[in-house]
Amino acid sequence: MRIKDTRATVLTIIRYLLLCIGAFIMLFPFIYMVLSSLKTAYESTAIPPVWFPASPQWSNYDYAWNLKPFLLYFRNTLIVCTISVTGTLLFSILGAFAFTIYDFPCKNFLFILFMLTMMVPEEMLIIQNYETVADLGLLNTFLGIALPSLANGFYIFMLREYFTQVPSSLFKSAKVDCCSDFKYLWKVMIPMNKNAIFTIAILAFIGQWNAFMWPNMVAGNSDDHKVITSGLMTFRAMASANYHYLMAAACITVLPMIIFYAIFHKKIIAGVASGGIKG
Repeated sequence: MRIKDTRATVLTIIRYLLLCIGAFIMLFPFIYMVLSSLKTAYESTAIPPVWFPASPQWSNYDYAWNLKPFLLYFRNTLIVCTISVTGTLLFSILGAFAFTIYDFPCKNFLFILFMLTMMVPEEMLIIQNYETVADLGLLNTFLGIALPSLANGFYIFMLREYFTQVPSSLFKSAKVDCCSDFKYLWKVMIPMNKNAIFTIAILAFIGQWNAFMWPNMVAGNSDDHKVITSGLMTFRAMASANYHYLMAAACITVLPMIIFYAIFHKKIIAGVASGGIKG
């Protein structure tokens, strides 16, 4: 018994040691970014590297914030994310509901087509999407930036897997009670799958917040419609080799996501865990 207990203890120690090492490797770039944002110009480019600033330079953040209109970039990003998340939830819920409840010709074939879109990289469609948005006159608009992200085959597939867990007898009972399809969706399906819907909203929000290539193409050269990732790129061009300012700007752009996760981390974990159990 003692040998087994000792072996279990050793394995537990090794497991947690490996997890700590992995966590440090994952966090190291972020830690280095924060430390570099507080260094002087010399400390940020010194060789060998200076790991800790001799005196934290909080003025780097003030300089970065005032060099480019980051408040405008945050506002633009929130507008685009709101449009993207709203549209994604609308199309995902309606699409998943249709593929779950209704029987119509070529239903399985159309669902397979939706699944096939998951195999196509977004970069392959960027030229076609740009031409479509240009033809619609949506260049340099928030709707044009969010438009390609409104429908997503993966989210429809994910939500359909949740919807199929709801017994079909509930729908039949609702129809007997003269309940409309929309009311059944709103009163039954959505409340019973709120964790999945919240998870999709989180994923859509994070994906749109981190998007770079497409928003940069559609927003143009003006700051009026630039999102935070495009703003950081223009800041990089202005800051040049001043890495301490660049790291300060990077910290400013990352901070909202950290706050967002700190507030909603329980719901994010619950939604992902619930999805893992049902999937």
